[in-house]
Amino acid sequence: MKQVFGMSQNGNLREAASALTNPQFIMLLSNQAQFEQHVRELEQLFPGVPSIGCIGMSYDTRVVENGVGLIGFSDGVQATANVLEQVSTMPVKYISRLEEDVKKIDAAAQNTVCIDFCAGNDACVLTTLNTVLKHRGISLVGGTGNAGKVSANGRVYEDAVAYGLVRNQSGRVKTYKENIYHQMGNYRFIASQTDRAKYVLGALNGKPAKQVYQSILHVTDEQILTQTFKNPFGKINGDDVCIISIKEVDGNALACFRQVNDSDVLVLLELGDYREIARQTIQQICQEFPHRSAVFSVNCLFRYKLFSEQGYMQDYLQDMRALGSHAGFVGYGEHYNNRFVNQSMTCVVFE
Repeated sequence: MKQVFGMSQNGNLREAASALTNPQFIMLLSNQAQFEQHVRELEQLFPGVPSIGCIGMSYDTRVVENGVGLIGFSDGVQATANVLEQVSTMPVKYISRLEEDVKKIDAAAQNTVCIDFCAGNDACVLTTLNTVLKHRGISLVGGTGNAGKVSANGRVYEDAVAYGLVRNQSGRVKTYKENIYHQMGNYRFIASQTDRAKYVLGALNGKPAKQVYQSILHVTDEQILTQTFKNPFGKINGDDVCIISIKEVDGNALACFRQVNDSDVLVLLELGDYREIARQTIQQICQEFPHRSAVFSVNCLFRYKLFSEQGYMQDYLQDMRALGSHAGFVGYGEHYNNRFVNQSMTCVVFE
């Protein structure tokens, strides 16, 4: 298979599309002002080609912050695209669409991946998608776009998740997740006074969450929102730790980017040697996939901000280029199989 990235920094879709030749699946990453126009134009340029899209930044060796990026797959993929609607209330109502699409391309664990762009309610969406994908062992990579809109096959949807099933006809696929954080000290908290609907964390070990965070890290209210780049919370999930980013201060509570429940066990995380961790990820992929056709990744917005502040973002994209054709987008939350994660990188590698 072949992956191509086309882009236009000023939002000229035809300029971005000029890089694509006979695509069999397309991902559109657009800006908020032009998204709906771009969705229509893309369908006119490539009628009938399965496509999904959302609002967000894209990249290969460069970042497109406010223009348009297109990622096209061709030469040996079979793909289908669709949506589940009403994700805030009842996405399972539309699950037969995914069931039919899985059968349509005869999706299998070793050669098929599901890529999704979500408008919200991520944890519920992933649980719903997984009810179908788990039966065939199909992996998933994706993320949340901006402004509550996604697209599929030339139509714009709100309160929906757009997904593409991509079958690699020339080899395997495998998903990866990269975590650049580790546990800080022996801090261990029991969450309480949570608001599941608003993702609010009220108290840690019975004390106001904001006060606990500030007393450990010695930061002001204003500094909390940037300190979370270096010190997010982590939720114990078996042998894994799910990263929980702080979104805003809510009185004496902290609003987060993912749900926290009463009695959840949380730890405090700290930033590791992200350059070395990225190098190890690249090395692992090269060992497991000596022959790679493409890598599609989703990087968290907070990783993008952190890497940019540290002057590492451009170096990071160059380092990832060692894998061959690498492209992706900057998400507001990352999806890895049935898990909704924050401040992470998830990717799928095609043999």
